[in-house]
Amino acid sequence: MESVSGAGNWKLVLRREESGGITILRAGTPDARASLPERLFGLPVTALGDRALAPERQGAPLPAGAETLLVTCGPLGEEAWDNRSLRDLTLPETLEAVGDYALLNCSALKTLRIHDRAGRWGGGVLMNCRSLDTLHLTRTGPEQGEALAWFAGELSRELDVTLYEPGGEEAARLLFPEYTELYEENCPAHHFDYSISGAGYPYHHCFRQKRLSLKEYDALWKDFLGMEHEERAALRLAWRRLRWPADLGEPAAAGYRAYLRQHAGEALRLLLAEEGGAGLPLLLELAEPDREALSAACALARERGDAAALAALLEEQHRRFPAGVEKSFAL
Repeated sequence: MESVSGAGNWKLVLRREESGGITILRAGTPDARASLPERLFGLPVTALGDRALAPERQGAPLPAGAETLLVTCGPLGEEAWDNRSLRDLTLPETLEAVGDYALLNCSALKTLRIHDRAGRWGGGVLMNCRSLDTLHLTRTGPEQGEALAWFAGELSRELDVTLYEPGGEEAARLLFPEYTELYEENCPAHHFDYSISGAGYPYHHCFRQKRLSLKEYDALWKDFLGMEHEERAALRLAWRRLRWPADLGEPAAAGYRAYLRQHAGEALRLLLAEEGGAGLPLLLELAEPDREALSAACALARERGDAAALAALLEEQHRRFPAGVEKSFAL
């Protein structure tokens, strides 16, 4: 097996195409975080084959005309090269097509980083990827691609999405809340009843011609709050739209601000736990937490050892409540 140096560790089975690209037929890694190469033998990686990363396929016989290649970044251990430890995967920017069941049974995979150049996503690509809930999507051209619509339609669980401009700048961070589809057998009638539960369904389908409509996304907010939903999901959704306000109109922004003010203490706890205080000055401005919420947030920042967040919270506490805690004395 030929070996080349790379940024990660992969055992690859590949095919050179007449079009001048590379199709990766199988790819196995022992790493928890890995990036598939964008170029091999001077050619762009343009496709993933059927079941390319499926763990159980890694030891299968080689297809006719296939080549093998070892990509390594250092000494090799005895780890299994079967993707069962893979939690964070970056697919090549050059990728144009993804075959059927390409990520089948990658059950540990939580985060996927892609570009929207790929125009074909095969059937069952994400089957049994039960941990996948985070998507980083970079636009490769002036127009929005169809990849986000595909992922939102495929996954009914809560989906955390970060969108990037072609140059890599963060454009938006969105939450697509969870919903559940149920098929229940109706034995007397000999058919299945289909039902949807959860407030997230409209968010996963607010696309027109496979392009995300942020206006429609924001218009769902009032109905979302009127349905059974998780407060944590609502806080994350509102905060992210205000922190990354792409195409955010003032009426929608006012609704998100009102919710943060009503749940200022919970919003501060969530921010400190998930983002380590990043964006804290903006949240303090938007949520206007009361004295009790600020005191609780200070205690949490101390507990976490986050000096920067604690300094910002104490400064806000002093600015808004300069008298400090009122003291009373009994004689």
